[in-house]
Amino acid sequence: MKARHLLRQTLVFMVLAAALIIFVFPFVLLILNSFKTNDQIIGSPISFPTSFNFANFKTAIIEMNYFGSFINTSLITFVSVAFISLFSSMTAHYFVRNRTKFNNTFFFLMVSAMIIPFQAIMIPLVSIYGQKLGWIQSSPVLTLMFMYIGFGASLAVFIYHGFIKSVPLELEEAALMDGCNPRQTFFKIVWPILTPTSATIGILNVLWIWNDFLLPVIILQNAGKENLTLPLAIQVFNGTYSADYEKFLPAVLMVILPVLIIYLFVQRLIIQGITQGAVK
Repeated sequence: MKARHLLRQTLVFMVLAAALIIFVFPFVLLILNSFKTNDQIIGSPISFPTSFNFANFKTAIIEMNYFGSFINTSLITFVSVAFISLFSSMTAHYFVRNRTKFNNTFFFLMVSAMIIPFQAIMIPLVSIYGQKLGWIQSSPVLTLMFMYIGFGASLAVFIYHGFIKSVPLELEEAALMDGCNPRQTFFKIVWPILTPTSATIGILNVLWIWNDFLLPVIILQNAGKENLTLPLAIQVFNGTYSADYEKFLPAVLMVILPVLIIYLFVQRLIIQGITQGAVK
């Protein structure tokens, strides 16, 4: 039995080690090639750099307007995430505490919206908000945040809904008896309890919005270089028939590094919040 158990543990370890190598290898390759010249990258992409060329990073920062794009991306990401968390938590709380057929049907429709692929509504979206309303031309950044709030609300409401059902109704009734109105009850009693779930929703949406390319390229493609997000800004190093790898790869590394650091510090909250929302 001990030999069989040891063999099983060894096989599990080997499988996990192989999976780790598969997932980490592209990132290691990105780091190594970020310090090379174009000739070194093309000639020997998997070798260690002969010297660490930090000039690649300096040039990439200047040509892609890194700091300006970083501010744009941060603003769009964190404002969108804040409103997604606020509106979705309030909506989910209303659905849970007011169980009517209409609310149940509307909740089902919101959850069902998660399965609709963005590509299916991409052209109608641009047609309505661009050609008919003119929002894309007049306020592209605000329109982009508005769309992120709409697309992110369904999953957030679903997760909040599952967690709020576990919050005892007696807590809210006691607050009402003490003189709180419904708004005060939500923000002083319910909202603090939702902190782990809010953290999870925030992390998931930060990862999504920060790295998103398709929606910004549709909305911001004619908004000017000063309004571009980081995934769009790095396209300055991609030509029609070639790519400037010695600038492109450092730019990619600088784009993913901030959100990667955030994820490494808060990854436990993701599993914790999703588990609470799904089980309770």
